[in-house]
Amino acid sequence: MKKRLPSLSAFGAGWSANRRIALVSIVVAALLAIAAAVALVTGRGEQQPRSSTPPTAANSPSPSEAAVKPAAGSGSVLRPPQIAEPVAYAKAAARMLWSYDTRDTGRDQQLAGMRAWMTAESRYADWNSVSGQVPDPLLWSRMRDQDQYATATVTEGHYPSAFKQALADDPSAITQAYLYVVTVNGKQHIAWKKGGSGAEERAVTLAVQCRPGHDCSLAAIAPSVTQ
Repeated sequence: MKKRLPSLSAFGAGWSANRRIALVSIVVAALLAIAAAVALVTGRGEQQPRSSTPPTAANSPSPSEAAVKPAAGSGSVLRPPQIAEPVAYAKAAARMLWSYDTRDTGRDQQLAGMRAWMTAESRYADWNSVSGQVPDPLLWSRMRDQDQYATATVTEGHYPSAFKQALADDPSAITQAYLYVVTVNGKQHIAWKKGGSGAEERAVTLAVQCRPGHDCSLAAIAPSVTQ
């Protein structure tokens, strides 16, 4: 049996200090439940109406409805959906991250498709945390030799309690970068040649940027999962 796409939980531990800083202090603060640190986000964000309550996903399309087509030139990688609600977008992003198909998608195509999900605000984007989900070229080629592919099922997404507490303690902090921390749970289904298959539970915590009046985008994969 060939190696599978590396587990999401294996990434983040080797990040450099600079990349952790680039993750933006609001995300780190939320994950560590240090509410005061949320206000340390730097930069001149757009002045937007303030809100102390995270948006809800009640009227947002599900990931299966919103992200069903691949992006041009990116093989089977799903294109980012037009969603303005953080939890719904994070669920779609997790589904994208847990899905791949080496039969019709090259490694460079996989990376290009994933890049399309990232925020255009480089100050808040940690591309290394996202691109690090893709195996190195040698492993990808071996997976391709086995026609390995994966699909994903997302079961739920939620704001971690630490993030909600941080936001409650300092509602105005979110207006700097509009970064939301969302934990998503689901299952990855993997298959390869000669009927080989398997399934694994997955969980990931994402930093999603959702500025008012704009669709959401992915900022980073957080280094750990927070309930």
